[in-house]
Amino acid sequence: MKNIGLYIVLGLILLLAGCGCGGYNSIVQQDQAVKKSWGNVQNQYQRRTDLIPNLVNTVKGAANFEQTTLTQVIEARAKATSTTINANDLTPENVQKFQQAQGQLSGAMSRLLVSVENYPDLKANANFQSLMAELSGTENRINAARVDFNAAVETYNTSIKTVPNVFFAGIFGYKEKGFFAAEVGADKTPKVNF
Repeated sequence: MKNIGLYIVLGLILLLAGCGCGGYNSIVQQDQAVKKSWGNVQNQYQRRTDLIPNLVNTVKGAANFEQTTLTQVIEARAKATSTTINANDLTPENVQKFQQAQGQLSGAMSRLLVSVENYPDLKANANFQSLMAELSGTENRINAARVDFNAAVETYNTSIKTVPNVFFAGIFGYKEKGFFAAEVGADKTPKVNF
C-alpha cells in the first residue's frame, strides 16, 4: 500500500517535469523563431539601405536635382543604419526606436520619389526604372518580413503568458517582445499629385 502512494507521487513528479521540459523547450523554440524573424526584418532593411546609394547616384547623374532632398535621404539612411537592436533586446520601446529611424528613411524616400515626378527624362531612364522596381520589391519584402516577425512575436508572447509556460518564462527570464506597429499618420490616405 505504501508503494502505491510512492508511485503516485513519483508519477506526478515525472509528469510535472515532462510538462516543464516541454514548456521550456517550446518557449526556447519560439524565442528563436522571433530572433530569426527579426534577422529577416533587418536583412530586408539592409537591402533597402544598400540600394539607396545607387538610386541617389542615378538621380544625381540624370538630373540637376534638389540637393536638399538628396541630402535628407543620405542623412536618413545614415541614421537608419546606425539604429540597431540586438535580437535579445526586442522590447517594445527598442522596436519603436528602430521603427522611427526606418520611418524617417521611408519619409525621405517618399519625398525623393515625389520630386522625381518633376523630371520626366529621369523617369524614362532605364537604370532609374530598374532601381525603382528593386525598391518597390524591397518595400514589399520589408512588409512581408514585418508581418512574419509580428506573427512570431504573437506566438511567443501568447506562449509565455499561458499556463504552464508563464511559470517557466518567469523563472528563466523570458519577457514580452515588441511588435512593429503602424506609424503615426499611416491611417490617412496619401495625396498623389501629378
